[in-house]
Amino acid sequence: MGTSPERRPRREPDTGTPPPADEPGRQRGASRPHRLSARGDGDQAVPREPGRGHRRGRTSTPTRPATVAGRRRRAGLFDGRRPPLTTRPDGDPELDGAGDPPDGPDRRRIALAALVAAAALSAATLVAALPSWVPGRTGDAPATRALTAAEADRVAALRVTNLRDVRAGVRVTVGADGARTELVGWVDWARPLVYLDVGGPGAGDDRGLVQATASALLVRPDPGALPTPARPPLVPPADRWRMRSPAGGHGLGAVRDLLIGLGADRVDPPATDGRWLRGDQVGGVAVDVLQAPLAPPGDPLPTLWVDADARLHRLTGRLADGTPVTVDLTRADRPTLHPVDALGGRPGQPRALTDDEAARLAALPARLRALGGATVTVAAPLGPSANLRATGTVNWTSPSAYLAVIEEGSGRRTLRWARPGRVAEVQRSPDGPATPPAPVPAALLAAPARPPGDDLDRLLDAALRAARHAPGGTAVRIREDRLDDRAVDVFELPGGRRLWLDRGGLPHRMELRAGSGVWIGLDLTPGRAAGSGGSSASTAR
Repeated sequence: MGTSPERRPRREPDTGTPPPADEPGRQRGASRPHRLSARGDGDQAVPREPGRGHRRGRTSTPTRPATVAGRRRRAGLFDGRRPPLTTRPDGDPELDGAGDPPDGPDRRRIALAALVAAAALSAATLVAALPSWVPGRTGDAPATRALTAAEADRVAALRVTNLRDVRAGVRVTVGADGARTELVGWVDWARPLVYLDVGGPGAGDDRGLVQATASALLVRPDPGALPTPARPPLVPPADRWRMRSPAGGHGLGAVRDLLIGLGADRVDPPATDGRWLRGDQVGGVAVDVLQAPLAPPGDPLPTLWVDADARLHRLTGRLADGTPVTVDLTRADRPTLHPVDALGGRPGQPRALTDDEAARLAALPARLRALGGATVTVAAPLGPSANLRATGTVNWTSPSAYLAVIEEGSGRRTLRWARPGRVAEVQRSPDGPATPPAPVPAALLAAPARPPGDDLDRLLDAALRAARHAPGGTAVRIREDRLDDRAVDVFELPGGRRLWLDRGGLPHRMELRAGSGVWIGLDLTPGRAAGSGGSSASTAR
């Protein structure tokens, strides 16, 4: 059969490439839609150009997914990470990312965590770069403000808190640079007592040990001590202590007044003109740095480092003479202090007398008269230029006392002859012997008598009267002590007197509280007794 012209197929130009086969359901010559390549979740489909990526002889079977075995092997190399998209020039769908599986939840979580971390790092960097700011501050300097009511109450209770805590370690710096004096030791607000080692380049004649009460200041000079002070020995040396007259407003006296003045038995009025300066730490303890008035003499507005319990840790200010001073307190350093004998000796636990102790005191006059007498020595820090040393005898039978007295500061020497209520005194040569000559010189016996004058006269008069009457008033036992390796009981009597009696009732020391606040002692060794009117000696056992 012949073919009609209108049905004859049109010949395509011979290009060497066969025409693509018609897909089922598609009419010849119809426009072929663009293919959409598969993307991940939320990705927009990308149109593909018609005719790209087909090979000769491909049928109408749907294109095989990209997840072929080779593609699985290639994805495994990235351990779950999506491989980078690459496109070959011929647009092979197996290499251009078409048909990749959508991103899994693990990838989204990792991306979200990375974004959060980056945001946190950026915020931290921004905060670090900004200056610290608190309301009321300008730049880095904190603004001061008036004290709150709670802060004013803490300052008001500061001195009572010190007294309640009893003691604290102290380090004091007075002055600056080459004139600086450093003091290390303790303050006992309950006694009160200050015990310090003095050093530093500006110490001068004060280098050595210091013990002081509110009324007396004793020094033990040690020019050969190390320049840097250290903690004093807990048991102080017994010798070479001298009285120092506290100079008003400066020096050791001003330091003593400042330290002791930090303790009180009642709350101070709340400060009305104080200022809060800043927060700080001292020894790991959080404190407020405050500027507020305190009762101790010196700077009327010192700077105080005070914690939440109203405990003072540091103070800076000026002494009364304008010298700068810094006081650091170590609240945990609280050993029991041992005052020297001139300041009362180590503390005890005063109590009422037992019957045996009361009987010993009542029998004392008869015991002294039976004893007859004793040799005596005196070491009395009675003043800066009048540290007295005396040796001699006392006779309770006469009764009388005869001593040679040396004033260490001036070198003045005298002989004293004392009877109850009367004292005679004559000068001696500065190079004369330290012991009284025997018998009593006639010039001393003929010298006009006077009433007891200084504290040494008063001590001798009390020792002589002890052989006449038993102690009156209420006595208390202060403590047990040792004297010359002998156990003794220390009794305090009315009128500022003390007796050191052994268990047999024999006295070994008599003490009197002097007007300067120190205790002067008459050490007794039973044996030789001074004669009355020139008698040399008598012995009583």
